[in-house]
Formats: sequence, structure tokens, C-alpha cells
Amino acid sequence: MSTMVSSRLESSRRRGPAFDVAVVGGGMVGAAAALALARAGFATALVEARAPAPWFASDDVDLRVVGLAPSSIALLHDLGVWTSIRTLRASPYGHMHVWDAASGTTIHFDAADEGRDLLGYIVENNLVQWQLWQALDAAGVHRLCPAQVSGYEVLEDRVQLSLRGADTDAVSARLLVAADGAASPLRAMAGIETKGRDYAQRGVVAHVQTEYPHQGTAWQRFLDTGPLALLPLADGRSSIVWSLPDDEAQRVLALDDEGFFRELGVASDFRLGRIVGATARAAFPLRLQLAETYQAERFVLLGDAAHAVHPLAGQGVNLGLRDVAELRDTLVDARDAGRDIAATHVLRRYARRRRSADTLDALGFDALARVYGWQVSPLVAARGLGVRLVDKLSPIKRKLATHAAGL
Repeated sequence: MSTMVSSRLESSRRRGPAFDVAVVGGGMVGAAAALALARAGFATALVEARAPAPWFASDDVDLRVVGLAPSSIALLHDLGVWTSIRTLRASPYGHMHVWDAASGTTIHFDAADEGRDLLGYIVENNLVQWQLWQALDAAGVHRLCPAQVSGYEVLEDRVQLSLRGADTDAVSARLLVAADGAASPLRAMAGIETKGRDYAQRGVVAHVQTEYPHQGTAWQRFLDTGPLALLPLADGRSSIVWSLPDDEAQRVLALDDEGFFRELGVASDFRLGRIVGATARAAFPLRLQLAETYQAERFVLLGDAAHAVHPLAGQGVNLGLRDVAELRDTLVDARDAGRDIAATHVLRRYARRRRSADTLDALGFDALARVYGWQVSPLVAARGLGVRLVDKLSPIKRKLATHAAGL
């Protein structure tokens, strides 16, 4: 018997439990994907190395927060988890105010101008993830946790995953979904390359108490070092994301409280008054990264495994949740039409639509970061003129707001 035949027979014997879809990665996007596909009627497995820590209302607000757009809220509502998230701890905001330190120009977005009550909600990442995980069992998702994928093989009609750390050493699925983060081991196994650039910046995060209330407004100021965002929290504080060059971020992290309060107050133009309190600070590296393709044979990428973007627009998780909605709808359409859900032409529909949309958004955020990095006087003046025009031209401003909302 040839080695190849012997290998395939061994693979067949080790196939393990069989599913329609195996999702690898149980963060917000991966858990949402597993839940969405299970609720759509697909036999779904979720593979994750570590279960999320339980979320308790008595805990302090986690440093990692996300601004959920209406498109994301609609998906979470469809999945049956939004009401509990909103009730537990979510901060609505109806305004976004952006201003430029160099030119002094401002642009203001008001939900009422778009005929909506709100622009979105600021929510802790771990609260969203925890609520999604709580819903998995009732939806019939088979959780393999702790477990890691050590390799996979594409067979004729499915993919077989080799696992370590789980109670089974293999599972198979008609489709493999990689939602395992920006450093995605599965993307590397599939031979999918990425392109992008390192911003040589870090996002410094903390929660701060300010002299004046945040007014249910997301504030963002563009500085020569990068953007500073102050996002409204449900307890009255603001969550900051302060983009700084690597060495400057390290310096800010090392400041004592008094020095940090003073420098953050200056950077925020004292828009919310003095900074009077803060949590511990942390920082994460910033980079632009796009996968060259979102699909391989019986394999798709979504979330950070497919794209990582600058946080200035707060859209990273929203893009990932739009990936989830698109993948669910694509697979449902294929199943209802009697097609193989993992056929190349089916996955191509998802991959083309989402990669096109994600690329436009990612490059748009990148261009915005570059434009606001201009410090030469004529360019600053041109930037200021452009911002003033956008703020006055309602159709363009409304288009930007609608796109950010994912509507």
C-alpha cells in the first residue's frame, strides 16, 4: 500500500467528530461566528485555547473597550445577547466631536441629524465575549476548550483538524473558519500572506475621571503625535486611547499620576476639564495588516485574522462582526440552494465582498492617519479647509456617518 493511501486511511480513522463548520478562535468575533452559524442551523464546533474569564458587574471596567456600531448591535440582537449586554454595562453615545490641534477645525456628528437615537455604545470587550460564550451551549455549539490546532488536512469533502490539549485529538468539518487573531497560526498554515505597515506607535489605554461630564459624547483630537480618543463609559468616566510613537508611549506609561494627569489634560485640550483620577495604564502596538486573500480550499478568514486596522475610527471589531454577518448569510444562501457550503465559488462570494469592504475601510483609516500627520503649514491649511467643507456639506457628512454605522 502506498504511503499516500496509508496516510489517507489513517486520516479517515482519526477523523473524529464531524461538523458543518469548525471555528478556531473564541474571541468576540470567533464566538459571534460560532453562535451565528449554530443559530442558522449549522452543526458548529468552536476551538479555543483559553476560555474567557467570567465577567462580574462588581469588577472594574476592563481597559479594552469597543465602540459598537448599529450594524454590530443589530447582529448581537439577532444572536440574543444584546439586551443582557446593554443592561449589564454599556454606555450609549449620541455625539462624536473631532477636532484638529494644528488647524483648529472641528467636525461634529449628531445621531439626531441621521434620524437615529444613538451613534453607538461603548462596551467592554470581555463583557461582549462573556455573553456570547454564555449563549453557545444553548445554541448547540460544541466547545473544544482548552484546545489548539496543531495542523489540518483538506480531504475530498471536508477539513480534518489535528488537535492538542482537547479530549479528542481530531475533528472534521466541511468548512474551517479562522478567527484566531492578527498573528493567526491558521492563516500561516494555509499559506496566506499579509501586507501592511507597522505604525511604530502604541495605543496607551486607561480609564480616567474628568472634571466635567463626558456628555454622552465620543471625543477625538488629532495631535502631531497621533489621535487621542476619550470614549464615554457608563460609570461617568472616559476610556482613553492615546496613539503615540513607541518611545513617547513608553515615557507616558512611566509618568507618575500627577504628570500623566497634566499631560493628558493638555493633549485633550482640557475639553472635559482637568483629569482628576485614572486607572493603571497599558499599551498595545498599532499596525495595518490585510490578508492577501480571505479564502483557501474549504477555509476562510474573518476578524483580526483577516484585517487589523488603525484604532482611530474604532472600527476594528465592527468590521469583524460584519464579516460574521456576511459569512452567515453566504452559507445560508448556499445551503438553501442545495450547494456545498464550502465550495470555492461560495466562499469566493464572501471573500470578495468582505475583502473589498475591509480594504476600503482599512486604507481609508490609514489615509486619515497620514493626512492628520501633516504638519507643514500649507498642508495643515488644506486639511482644515477640507474638514470645514465636509462639516458643512450635509450629504457627505451623512454618508460618512452612515458608513461608520455599517448601515
